[in-house]
Amino acid sequence: MRRDGAAVPGIVAEARQLVGAARAALASEPRPRALLADCARRLDQPLRVALAGSLKAGKSTLLNSLVGQDIAPTDATECTKVVTWYRYGSTPSVTAYADDDARANVVVRRGGGTHGLSFDLDRLTWDAPTPREVDHLEVEWPAAALAHTTIIDTPGTSSLSREVSRRTARLLTPAHDEQRREHRGDIAIPGADAVVYLLRRLDDADVRFLERIGTRTAAAAGTSDSPAPLGVVGVVSRADEIGAGRIDALHSARDVAARYARELERTGLCQAVIPVAGLLAFAAATLRQQEFAAFEALAGIPVEEVSAALLSADRFVRADVSLPVPPQLRAQLSERFGLFGIRMAVTLIRLGVRDSAGLAAELTERSGVDELRSVLDVQFGQRADQLKAHSALTALARVLIAYSGTNADGLLPRVRTLLADVHGFAELRLLGRLRTDELALPAADLGALHRLIGGVGIAPHLRLGLSVDATPAQLRAQAVAAARMWRARARHPLADQFTATACLTAARSAEGTLSLLPE
Repeated sequence: MRRDGAAVPGIVAEARQLVGAARAALASEPRPRALLADCARRLDQPLRVALAGSLKAGKSTLLNSLVGQDIAPTDATECTKVVTWYRYGSTPSVTAYADDDARANVVVRRGGGTHGLSFDLDRLTWDAPTPREVDHLEVEWPAAALAHTTIIDTPGTSSLSREVSRRTARLLTPAHDEQRREHRGDIAIPGADAVVYLLRRLDDADVRFLERIGTRTAAAAGTSDSPAPLGVVGVVSRADEIGAGRIDALHSARDVAARYARELERTGLCQAVIPVAGLLAFAAATLRQQEFAAFEALAGIPVEEVSAALLSADRFVRADVSLPVPPQLRAQLSERFGLFGIRMAVTLIRLGVRDSAGLAAELTERSGVDELRSVLDVQFGQRADQLKAHSALTALARVLIAYSGTNADGLLPRVRTLLADVHGFAELRLLGRLRTDELALPAADLGALHRLIGGVGIAPHLRLGLSVDATPAQLRAQAVAAARMWRARARHPLADQFTATACLTAARSAEGTLSLLPE
C-alpha cells in the first residue's frame, strides 16, 4: 500500500511477476538468484534515496535537516568515508558491516556544545575470528522521516582517495566500477531508487557522474540514447555561501540554481534543481531558547554595530568586539547558523518575530528546505511505487542480458516495453522539464497541465483541481473533459513538438485518472 492508502499500482504487481518468473528460470544460477531476490525484496521495502555529490558538499548536514534530528556525523571522520544507510528503527543503533556480512556494533558518541554525534570506528568487536575492514554502516533511528524512505549518505564523488570515491560509484553506478567487475566476474545492480545530487558548482565531474546514472537506464531499456533518469533531483547546497553570507544570498543561489537547471535539463540529467541552505535549515529545526535570546539581544543594538561585527566570522567571535552576547555563545551561533543565518535571524526579529517557534518557522522557510521537501514528496514520495518498480525492472533487464541463453530470455522484451512506455515515468520526466522549459500555453492552462500530471499530488481530486469531497460523478466528468481538451490541444496545427507531447501526456494522465474511478 502507498501512504495515501491507494492500492499498489499495476506496474509494481507486474514487476513482481516478472522478477518471480526470472527467479524460477534462473534458480540454478547462484549469483543471478541472489540479485533477483534483492529485486523482489526492494519492491516491498521503503524507497531508497541516496545523497550524492562532491566532497564537502553538505550531504550529512542536508540529511540532518531533512530528518530534523542530529543523526548524521558532519565532521570529516572515517564514518563520512563509507556509505551509511539510515533506516527507521524503534530504538537507535549503528552497525558496521564488512563485505562478507560480518558485523560489529558501533559506539555512538555525542559531543558537547555545538558538536554533534560521531561514530567510533576505532574499536570494533566483530562477530568474526579476525578484524574486518568496514564496508558500510547501517543506522536505525526512530525518526518519522525514515518510516517511508531509507536515506543513503555517500562519500564525496571527488575525494582525493580513489577508493573512497569508488564506494559511491559501487552504490549508484556499479556498471562503471571496473575494479568490482574484474573482482566479482559478473554484474552488480544500483543500490538506490532515487538520487539527490548536491552541487556547489556545476563542473565536468558532476555532469559525468549524472550521465553515468542516466546511462544505466538507457542500457537496461535497450536504447542508445540516455533518457533522463527518473529519480534525480539536484540541490545547490550551502546556498547561503554563494552570496558570501549576505541577506540576499538565497536570491543569488536561486539564480544559480535556475542556470544549473537549464544546463542539466538540456542534457536530460536532472528533474529539478533547488537551492538549499542546509546549515540554516538544520539550525532552525533545532533552535534553542538561548539562541533566540541572543538574536533578540543583537536585534536591540544599532544596525551599524551588528553589521560591523558580521564582516567576518572571525571578527564576530572575537572577545574584544563589544556585543551583548558572550563570545562563547557567539561562536556557537556562528558554527550553527553561519553569518547568513545570523543576519537573517536578527533581521526577522527586527521585522516583528516575537518567539523562538516563529523564528524557527521563518528561518526554515527561507532556507529552501521546505521547497525541497515538497519536490521530493511529489517526485519521490508519492511515486515511490513507480520508482521502486523502475529500479527492479532496470536491474532485472541487466540480469537477463548478462545471463542470456535460458528460458528467462523471453521476459526481456516485456521488461523493455515497460521501461519505455509506462506513463508514470513520462509524467516524471515532463515535470522536470516544466521547471525550466516554457510551454506555449496560457498561464491558467499551464497550471492545469502541471496539476493534471501530478505536480501537486497524484490523488484524483488533486490532479483534476477539485475538492477532496468531490463525488465520483464530478471527478469522472472533469476527467473526461480534461482528456478531450488536452487531446484536442495536442492536435493543434501550430503546436510545436514539446507542446504536443506535453498535451498528450496530460491527456493520458486524465484517462489514467478516469480508469481509477469507480463505475
